[in-house]
Amino acid sequence: MTASDRNEQLHLGAFVIAGPGRPGGWRYPQSEDGWLDIDYYRRIAEVLERGRFDLAFFADILAVPNRYGSSHDSQLRYGALGSLRLEPLQVLAAMAGATKHLGLAATKSTSYYEPFDIARGIATLDHLSGGRAAWNIVTSFQDAEARNFSREEHIPRDKRYDRADEFLEVTHRLWDSWADDALVADRSAPLFADPDKVTPILHKGEWFNVDGPLNVPRPPQGYPVLIQAGASDRGRDFAARWSDLIFVTHYSMESAIAFSKEMKERAARHGRNPKDLKILPGITPLVGETETIVAEKRQVLGDLIEPVSGLTTLSYHLDVDLSVYPLDEPLPHLKVPGVTGHYDEMREASDKGGLPLAEVGRMYANRYEGDFLGTAGQIADKMQEWFEAGACDGFMVAAHWQPGAFDEFVRLVVPELQRRKLFRTEYSGTTLRDHLGLTRPAVGGWRRFNDQRKDQK
Repeated sequence: MTASDRNEQLHLGAFVIAGPGRPGGWRYPQSEDGWLDIDYYRRIAEVLERGRFDLAFFADILAVPNRYGSSHDSQLRYGALGSLRLEPLQVLAAMAGATKHLGLAATKSTSYYEPFDIARGIATLDHLSGGRAAWNIVTSFQDAEARNFSREEHIPRDKRYDRADEFLEVTHRLWDSWADDALVADRSAPLFADPDKVTPILHKGEWFNVDGPLNVPRPPQGYPVLIQAGASDRGRDFAARWSDLIFVTHYSMESAIAFSKEMKERAARHGRNPKDLKILPGITPLVGETETIVAEKRQVLGDLIEPVSGLTTLSYHLDVDLSVYPLDEPLPHLKVPGVTGHYDEMREASDKGGLPLAEVGRMYANRYEGDFLGTAGQIADKMQEWFEAGACDGFMVAAHWQPGAFDEFVRLVVPELQRRKLFRTEYSGTTLRDHLGLTRPAVGGWRRFNDQRKDQK
């Protein structure tokens, strides 16, 4: 199947870190250390918009992880996953002011925030950006996060998805509490907002009691674009029901194809058009003008990585203390309470390559999902292969170092994708839903998913 056969182009998101990023990458000579500087993030946004990216996606966590050896030491020492993370909505507001088209996605947890707060914050970003906001929905999974929110332990997996389902119902009802034409602003009448078109939601449920209405009008996109990355069976079902876009990681194209097929089928079972569910695997490309340059970059990055810098992050993601296992033995077979998708990816890599745990740590610190390394042509070849094989609808591009690696991808790879007619040369709309080819939902459009959930119980 060619790109023209699919009658569509691939989508590109950028996986941006509001902090130092990867343990080896922040030490790379071309990496910049403006993590607390607003202009640093504005520059990243401008680079991505110049590359016609669909969106910038900010992951987030709510603790400095201490899962590896029951200590914060390795996270802070190596500048790993949670050592420094700015609050994403505030960073995205700054990026919105530097751009006109780039989508802006913030991670917010349904376990540690309230629906009114999230509905209001994301709706505000959608208005201020002219319809470019997205919400990456996470349920969180770490007791370390729970202890920052006055709880001793995290909510069990099934229960937290029960909470998330109700959370999504409430946020959608809040966004719908203003009709699209409720804000009148007629000075002569006077009529600021039509009271007949602003309605309390009066929600009373298992987890939340929320009166409403929201004090922000309905978002320009109707609902912001919803992103999810659940890998467990319950997480996949949640994503198939609610999400517009799924972020996932895969070690191989074969596992990506199987996942994409399954998720499209799940979406169809929920009464959705599978084409309305966009799947963007994460990749961390390493590009250079020649293969020699790429090899030199890889060597430099590899020399900057300590195995523990990756294992501390993997321990956090899996919610398993990997410090108790020998570094010279393979990644053990485990039942992980955390992110099963990351475990499956590393388990596949370890099994196929016969890698000891130390090498798994190095790999996880500066990951090369799908082996996207090489010249611009070689990386474009790989992206085209995955896209045309049905493994994905595009990619979420991470950077080994910021902002320079994004700039290299835009300068080298994007023109090659455009030459092959795989990617846009100009934006054709103004909202993130426009970029992704998604329709603007009408008031009450969420109900078909909720009604089906109730029928299944």
